[in-house]
Amino acid sequence: MDEFMQAAIAEARLGLAEGGIPIGSVIVHQGRIIGRGHNRRIQQDSPILHGEMDAFENAGRQTASVYREAVLYTTLSPCSMCSGAILLYGIPKIIVGENQTFMGEEELLRSRGVSVEVLQDETCIKLMQDFITARPELWNEDIGV
Repeated sequence: MDEFMQAAIAEARLGLAEGGIPIGSVIVHQGRIIGRGHNRRIQQDSPILHGEMDAFENAGRQTASVYREAVLYTTLSPCSMCSGAILLYGIPKIIVGENQTFMGEEELLRSRGVSVEVLQDETCIKLMQDFITARPELWNEDIGV
């Protein structure tokens, strides 16, 4: 497995260990992680700290040229909010761990020229399946159900 997806999975596991939702993300520029994060909605009582949003926050301010050369890795298909940030900052490529437990806005991203690669990684699938089974109320809150 790619080292960057491994880093995103490590972030997801960290979030779960903190009592949150196991979704992790990293932003990579020129072969180096510039931002990493995990879903911290529960831990921070935040409506927006999904894994991708946390990675953007932790990357700090970047120039448009950095974003246009970056790849975002995420353990789960990105929701509308996170997809909006991907589009806003011009991230050209995302690598998705899985989209079986949740299908985000992949078609929107593709329609706007973003390359979307879905791995259907068994580790990512199991993390989410186990979490959804154990904490359906938190999962439904996270996806706005």
